[in-house]
Amino acid sequence: MPAPSHLDPRLLRGFVAVAEELHFTRAANRLYLAQQALSRDVRRLERELGAELFVRSTRQVTLTADGERLLPYARRVLQAQDDLLAAFGQARPLLVDLNSPGLATGRRVLHRARALAPELELMARYESGLTWAASEVLAGRLDASFGRYAGLAPALRAGLEQQPVRYEPMALVLPEEHPLAALPEVPLAALAGETVYAGAGNPRTPEWTDLARLLFEGRGIVTAPPAPLAVGEEEFERLMAKTRHPVLAVTEFPAMPATVVRPLVDPVPLSPVSLVWRKGLVHPALEALRRAAGLLAEAEGWLRRPAGGWIPAGDQKVMAS
Repeated sequence: MPAPSHLDPRLLRGFVAVAEELHFTRAANRLYLAQQALSRDVRRLERELGAELFVRSTRQVTLTADGERLLPYARRVLQAQDDLLAAFGQARPLLVDLNSPGLATGRRVLHRARALAPELELMARYESGLTWAASEVLAGRLDASFGRYAGLAPALRAGLEQQPVRYEPMALVLPEEHPLAALPEVPLAALAGETVYAGAGNPRTPEWTDLARLLFEGRGIVTAPPAPLAVGEEEFERLMAKTRHPVLAVTEFPAMPATVVRPLVDPVPLSPVSLVWRKGLVHPALEALRRAAGLLAEAEGWLRRPAGGWIPAGDQKVMAS
């Protein structure tokens, strides 16, 4: 196997922690990571190096000969990274896009990261869509964002890295007087013949419109035509009141006047959320953000798909990576 052209220092940090603790749970606690995430990182490092680094059994973990050989090199790389961060990395805030103030996943991850690393500065931004935010990340005007990574154009994905965070159950925002508002849950079959707004025409969110297209396909659900871009909660509420179309959203979408949020079922459609950042970005607050995402995903079961949950095949592959 050819030598890798790039190794994520985070993978080396996980390897060193396990090598020093010789115990995955203790190493994960030391790094404020979910054990599952740490195990996944070690396996990825082994794949990239083409070498087995640990002998694992139910009772103990030991280094292989290749693991022993890697350890001093990994320590030197991490020391150099720490020296670099001490000189440059910690002075600048990490700029984190949360899409919009009402969406919970990114906000909760950001709050946990601030608790994990209170000495660092993580600043929230609101770009309303991963496609738009990804362009800002690649331009260096943002550092990280959240959203549907599989829905990005290949040219954008090529410059980014991602970490799966959550399968968010999807929902409808309905006017109170809409016939479906009387239901506690809305079966997808009940939407046949309905016209549903899913951001069509919004240049910031084509990944969301594409997810809706895949969900609606073959079910007789019509995507609402493009509407003027509503900036801000007040404008969104006004436009919704004018068009009266149900709006595709997620179950934690914030309540708005004269509307109700109803989960979609049969099947439960899932919106895949990843943490996305620029390739090669080195910043201690990014590490805190990634740890926070892993811890919340494990504690809340965010990456456990409900039985019969719907997700496009391309997204399944991305979320399994």
